[in-house]
Parts: sequence; structure tokens; C-alpha cells
Amino acid sequence: MSINAAIPVFKLYGEEAPWPTPDLVHCETITSRSQLHNWQIRPHRHNGLFQILHLTHGQARIQLEEQQISMVAGQLLLVPQMCVHGFQFEHDALGHVVTMTYPLILSLMRQAGDGLLALTTPSLHTLQDDQSGEQLKWAFTALWNEYQGSAPYRHLQIESLLSTILIWLAREPATYRYQPEAAEQPREGSRSAIHFHHFSELIESHFSQHHPLAFYASQIGITAAHLNALCRQQVGKSALDLLHARILLEAKRSLIYTSMRVAMVSHSVGFADPAYFTRFFKRMTGCSPKQFRLEVGTLVA
Repeated sequence: MSINAAIPVFKLYGEEAPWPTPDLVHCETITSRSQLHNWQIRPHRHNGLFQILHLTHGQARIQLEEQQISMVAGQLLLVPQMCVHGFQFEHDALGHVVTMTYPLILSLMRQAGDGLLALTTPSLHTLQDDQSGEQLKWAFTALWNEYQGSAPYRHLQIESLLSTILIWLAREPATYRYQPEAAEQPREGSRSAIHFHHFSELIESHFSQHHPLAFYASQIGITAAHLNALCRQQVGKSALDLLHARILLEAKRSLIYTSMRVAMVSHSVGFADPAYFTRFFKRMTGCSPKQFRLEVGTLVA
């Protein structure tokens, strides 16, 4: 058994079940979870989730894969999915943890060009004492307030603030960027990341048309097998998983934020048969579209 095989994979640390939020983003304070575990978050991984940790007070010792680094107030840590990470916080540590699903990230960053590529590697960023740094602090505060509230157009405001944060992270050089020990960065890795970004853009344009993977591969200029391999390399999921996740994201949004009947939602995401759409949705979420709307639709104003 490999070392990684023994490392737990959580949705959120200490939780086995998916979170109930309909936003595909989750915000919480560092204190709320760390206090429950004596300020120590043991090494673990997340599947399908990307995290940003913003430390506003205190210090932390961080484990990223086989490496350990220190984090101080005024820094942000990016943790892509399946990256082994753990924290030892000082007892006065303050800040927030923002957790996002990959379909949401791809949707937010689809026009960001190569900026998306930086989000595939764990990195630490330092806020500068300038206007840009102050704007990012404001963005995190506004995101937290918006997430806690139920104002009209809440989901649009949340996504706008997340875009601001992600664009800043893509622009600013990292204070630390994880590099595997004794490993070179092959040129093929860069090409794979670019191909993956191209695939992400194609998904945004064509997800509702239900093209086979061969269509996407041909648009990129590679084989379907190669497309699957590079998706697994970049985010640990198959190309079909990512395509289905994007369809599901759009369906959830329609069920939560519109009054469209299930049959209309089915048609809007490319399903000619509402019954087939319902089976797809239930397989992906564990509940029917109607159940999902009843359970989470009331959480959104």
C-alpha cells in the first residue's frame, strides 16, 4: 500500500458526507473547525475541492505533501484537490477557509487564460501593504458577509468576489510554490496544463450539447485516451467526470435560482428525456431534482 493510500480523503476535514450548501462554495472561520481538533488538522486530502486559506492573525505550521512551511498573518494558501495537507495553528489564529468545487472554478476562470494554470499547484501568497492588498482583504470580508447572509442576487455577488480573489492570485507571484523534492518539471507537464485549460474552455462552450469525448479531443488535437490521462494528471478526475460535473452545476443553478419545471431544466442542459435527466441527477447527487430543489432551494433568498 502506498503512503497516499492511507491518507484520508474528506469533503471537509472530519466530515464524510458532502456539505448541504447549494452554492458549490463553503466558507468558514479557521477557529470554528480547528478548535474542535485542538488546533491541529492532521494530514488529509480533498477530492474535487479547491481551498484557499486566509490567515489574518497568528501563525501556522503547514504540511504540504512531504514538505513543511510556516505561514504568518497576511498570507494566503492555495490547496488544490488531492494535495496532502495538514495544519498546526497557534491558539490565537484567525482567518477564513474558502472551499470551492472544480466546476465552479472552471466556470469562474474560463476567460482567465493561463492564469488558471497556477491554480493546479499548492502555493503561498503574501498580501502587500498597498492598495491591492487592501482590496483583497476587503474582498474576503465581503465574501464572508455575503455567504452568511441571504440578500437578493447573493450567488452572483459571491461568484464576483471569488473571481476577484482568484484573479489576484493568478496575477501575484507566489511567496512559495510547491515543487516535488528531487523532481524536474517536464515540458510535457506544461503542454498538458495548456491542453487541460483548452478542454475547460470547450466544456463551457459545449457542455449542454452532449458531444462525445472524441469531439473535445479532436478540437484540442489529441486522442480521447490522452485527454482522459491529462485530466487525471491535472485534477484527478476523468474527462467525462468533469463534463458531467459541469452539466450538474448548471442543473443545480437552474433548480435553485429559477422557477423552471424539471422538464425545462432537463432541456436546458441538453437532455431530451426528462426521465433520463432525473436518473443522471440522482446518480450524481443521491436525490432527484425535485428533492434537491425542496431541500436546498429554501436556503437561498
